[in-house]
Amino acid sequence: MKAGWKFIALVVLTAALFVGNLYVGGIRLQWTDVTNALLGRGAINPTTQYIVLGMRLMEAITALLAGAALAVSGLLLQTAFRNPLAGPSILGINSGASLGVALVMLLLGGAVTLGNHVISGYLAVMLGAFIGSLAVMGLLLMLSTVVHSDLLLLIAGVMLGYLASSVVMLLNFAATAEGVQSYVMWGMGTFGGVSTSRMPLFAIVSLIGLFISLLLIKPLDLLLLGDRYAQNLGLNLTRTRNHLLIATGLLVAVVTAYCGPISFIGLAVPHMARWVWRTDQHAILMPGVMLVGADVALACSFVSQLPTHGAIPINALTPVIGAPVIIYVIIRNRK
Repeated sequence: MKAGWKFIALVVLTAALFVGNLYVGGIRLQWTDVTNALLGRGAINPTTQYIVLGMRLMEAITALLAGAALAVSGLLLQTAFRNPLAGPSILGINSGASLGVALVMLLLGGAVTLGNHVISGYLAVMLGAFIGSLAVMGLLLMLSTVVHSDLLLLIAGVMLGYLASSVVMLLNFAATAEGVQSYVMWGMGTFGGVSTSRMPLFAIVSLIGLFISLLLIKPLDLLLLGDRYAQNLGLNLTRTRNHLLIATGLLVAVVTAYCGPISFIGLAVPHMARWVWRTDQHAILMPGVMLVGADVALACSFVSQLPTHGAIPINALTPVIGAPVIIYVIIRNRK
């Protein structure tokens, strides 16, 4: 199958999963009522309208954007570090973002003071996640100039993740019971935390991060050739790495702040996209990764909201898809 037909097939799958998230949920609704609520026709029950437009539609859009954002961040990291096991969760970037969120939620009481300005709510949480993810990403990029072994750099990222996790544990130990409970619930992962009022900020930051990533397609192809060869071709490594730092920090921070530390999507989806298109060209991989990441997130969201005794945490579902992919990658690259 040619690349164009593969894109068309994935777009159709994305649309089907998106619609499925609108019509299926923990609360049973008649399909005609869902359709009327979406189209705004007929006498619509206010409760039904809120469930469809205020909950299911927001959750589907969140899953779509979060899946694409995490998958692209994983692709950026795997190319930047030239390591198939690089990803936001493995390299400790998720842990850094979680530490930033923990500092805001558990230590600062949900508000950040900058001079005469006070930032609170989800904006403060996102700021903490952004600073935490940038700190870990910056340390890794600094280490990459000194440590030239991919394995040692991977181990360093894992150690940074453990260090951030230990600080989070200490903060949990000293925090109030309410703070600990809210942080634990946040850590399970959900696409249902973005309300109608929060969606504009979430969508804007996610789209900015994705747009910056699209601008890095050519530099990413050059990075695959090696730093020295890329410099000989005129690539400014420092500027490119700074752009990578900003894009990855934005994508991981906004998803972590609003949805929790979602695991495996950023690590496994780039490999799935490479299997589908059988190429390393980022002009194909970048949009492909966005589509596959959105599909994986929408599928997990769909399963999590099936009529059961309650919503299943997203982090209980993503390893079911991601872990077999990573095990296969390890076995295939064992030599």
